[in-house]
Amino acid sequence: MGKRSIATLTAALVAGSLLTGVPNPGAVAAERGTDPSAPSAGSSPGLGVDLDTVTIPELQARMGRGSLTSAALTRAYLGRIKNVDPKIHSVLRTSPTALRQAAASDARHRRGETLGPLDGIPVLLKDNVNTRDMSTTAGSLALAGSPPDTDAVLVTRLRKAGAVILGKTNLSEWANFRAAKPTSGWSAVGGQTNNPYVLDRNPCGSSSGSAAALAASLSQVAIGTETDGSIVCPAGMNGIVGHKPSLGLVSQSGVVPISAEQDTAGPMARNVIDTALTLAVLSGGGGDSARGGAAGGLGDLQGAKGAATSLRGKRIGLWRLPSLGPDVDAVMTRTANKLRKSGAVVVEVTPPYQARLAELEFPALLSEFHRDIDAYLGTRKGPKDLAGLIEFNRTHPAEQTCFAGQELFEQALAAPPTTDPKYRAMRAELKDLSQRSLDETLAAHDLDAIAAPTNPPAWTTDCARGDNDVIPSSTPAAVAGYPSLSVPAGTVNELPVGLLLMSGDHQDGKLLSLGAAVEHRLKAWRAPRYLPTVGSSATSR
Repeated sequence: MGKRSIATLTAALVAGSLLTGVPNPGAVAAERGTDPSAPSAGSSPGLGVDLDTVTIPELQARMGRGSLTSAALTRAYLGRIKNVDPKIHSVLRTSPTALRQAAASDARHRRGETLGPLDGIPVLLKDNVNTRDMSTTAGSLALAGSPPDTDAVLVTRLRKAGAVILGKTNLSEWANFRAAKPTSGWSAVGGQTNNPYVLDRNPCGSSSGSAAALAASLSQVAIGTETDGSIVCPAGMNGIVGHKPSLGLVSQSGVVPISAEQDTAGPMARNVIDTALTLAVLSGGGGDSARGGAAGGLGDLQGAKGAATSLRGKRIGLWRLPSLGPDVDAVMTRTANKLRKSGAVVVEVTPPYQARLAELEFPALLSEFHRDIDAYLGTRKGPKDLAGLIEFNRTHPAEQTCFAGQELFEQALAAPPTTDPKYRAMRAELKDLSQRSLDETLAAHDLDAIAAPTNPPAWTTDCARGDNDVIPSSTPAAVAGYPSLSVPAGTVNELPVGLLLMSGDHQDGKLLSLGAAVEHRLKAWRAPRYLPTVGSSATSR
């Protein structure tokens, strides 16, 4: 996507009613019973903006008028990282060149030569995305030496768009693909990331630090990665927006892998418009696969006007997932009622083939991880293959301080190669059933999207027990390679619950447009209060 296409997309987003999806600070304050004129947790003295609620178009308008500079915005976020992040441990390192990047953006703004909507906007990167000037560790001490030789393709695109690469975020080590009972948000490099809403609760993973940092307003946007749930679950559990793009829309070159058949990086933000604008840059006019590029995924956003973000006449299939508990189901009931009052048709659905997908996915990922991690390690200093990683973990006690297990590594080492006919049949069946599960459900009910709870309320973090994260809603879109989008839906005992929206292959633009309308209707975003713990007597909303 070239400059002209990005400019067209930006103009359409700003002119259209996607902006109405942004939380209104006064309305949010009124719903919380607080004084809307009082400074919020995200206010920054002298900056003139509320970092909790400001959007990229609003920031660009201020920078265009000269009432705000990227340098001042970057300093404000660096200050919040210094002052707020000690509570949540989400940011591993900040870039020593961040303020120089911001100064270069300010010079472009003064000359009227901005590079697009992300010019001067601070971005945090999950620490499995290669950066040539900062370490990229996947949370493991095995990669904590020299930085990679080159940037990931998506980082190159961000730099070319003028974004300020602010730093790197913590993650579940090896994107939660090391131990059978891991603790999300923990890595040997970064320790444990906490949920900003209730500090003894888990942030979900593996994009834990990216989501928690955004909830705490430590950056304007962040980049996460997902194989199955690793963008959308932390987005839901930390009360933000997370988009898992269609497979191939965003390049995976230079990103620590699990599986080329499912992996994708994607944008995370506090609102849908910032998420959409970041995706426009990340997609860069195409992806790694031949399954389509940015034009197919984002074309609908270029025409996003008021009608495109209205819910009237939209048909949404609600997949309730009662296994996530009665409190989450109550949030879904309230959500469905609000959508119906806005003119949407909500019908209950159950996508088929889920048991078979659950049976096949993990064995396929084991074979793919062995293949893909060996290829990646060949580009880095340190262990050169999976066997070397296993030996490294055995001989470095710091890798065992939260949990010692590396059962998934060991199972992947013993898994059949991806040339094995049984593996190939398994992946072919996975692709077929996952795509059919969504395509057939969408077609049978003439749906614009399928909606489901993104996550249960965050569980307490416990290294000895590990996660309590059987969350099936992300799997169909993740395995199919279709887009999914989590937007805030409500809370249970102060803990956020997201609404996961899924649609057909490369329908990213339509999904983001619908997500903006849903976000505007639900108005469910709440700033975190950094509570040390929470009792069972708290009410849901």
